[in-house]
Amino acid sequence: MTWLTWRQSRAQAIAAAAALAALAVALAVTGPSLVHLYDTNGIATCSLSRTCRTLADNFEAKLAGTDAILYGVGILVLLLAPGLLGVFWGAPLVTREAEARTLPLAWNQSVPRTQWMAVKLGLVGLLAMATAGLLSLMLTWWSSPIDTAINLSGSTRIDLTRLGPALFDSRDITPVGYAAFAFALGVTAGVLIRRTVPAMAATLAGYAFVQFAWPIWIRQHLIAPAHAVVALDPANIFQIRDVNGSMTLSALPTFSQQGAWVLSSQIIGPSGRPIRVPAYPPCMSGSNNGMQACLAWIGRLHLRQVVTYEPASRFWEFQWTETAIFVGAAVALAGFCVWRIRAR
Repeated sequence: MTWLTWRQSRAQAIAAAAALAALAVALAVTGPSLVHLYDTNGIATCSLSRTCRTLADNFEAKLAGTDAILYGVGILVLLLAPGLLGVFWGAPLVTREAEARTLPLAWNQSVPRTQWMAVKLGLVGLLAMATAGLLSLMLTWWSSPIDTAINLSGSTRIDLTRLGPALFDSRDITPVGYAAFAFALGVTAGVLIRRTVPAMAATLAGYAFVQFAWPIWIRQHLIAPAHAVVALDPANIFQIRDVNGSMTLSALPTFSQQGAWVLSSQIIGPSGRPIRVPAYPPCMSGSNNGMQACLAWIGRLHLRQVVTYEPASRFWEFQWTETAIFVGAAVALAGFCVWRIRAR
């Protein structure tokens, strides 16, 4: 049974191995120069936050066009790969036999249905997880200098922080859990629908919905967030808006530059209550001199931030928790498929 399953899946496995090998060559060629640029830039040894930010900005400015393209493509590939494995490896696993009308013959051999399904789920599922794991391992290693620089540069984009949806979903071990879940979801869709193309479409839609909804509504509730009241550093303000004669400030606390996930932030005055900051003309001038005067004036107000956040130190706790949830969901879906096939 294992030999037959391998014969049916070897074309997919060979194609995945060839793609991984080609990617490994590209990363091996460009990786050493990227690491050398990172080491000689001084980011690894900087200690002051503002110095680190300057060095990180310089590092990003010196990146070659090929490196920047590979970085973006790598994120996109790892975000899509688990879903594609579910669509092209999971959904056809049962529907291929059903549409070829060989399913009754396969089920009535000396191998029981449970063993037939378990071997297919186990072997092809492990291949899918191994493919996603190797892909993540290579891209996580190659991208680590750029990831560090982006976090140190104080990016205001949540998807580029370490716990943000783009980097978190495409780094380390979570792609393995996503691949297991997507594969099991594809097999489940095939068992229920019994037609390849509709099952593939259902798998793609279901996985896309989960990956969209999870970081927005669920991930932040996996671990209770931390709370802090910190002084507002004017240098961390990234947006100033004039709203009906008062200013609305948007700022990230200093620790967000180390990859913390800021869930909410409110600016309060010295009294500990939310404050209405009156509009200050230099803040709206748009000139460099005006902005410097604006930030100096804001600094004299002694404002503070009430921040709810997930520290960057919880990265691996989130990784293991989320991976365990998705692998557990995959096992549950696999169990349902085995039960369904035995029942039919």
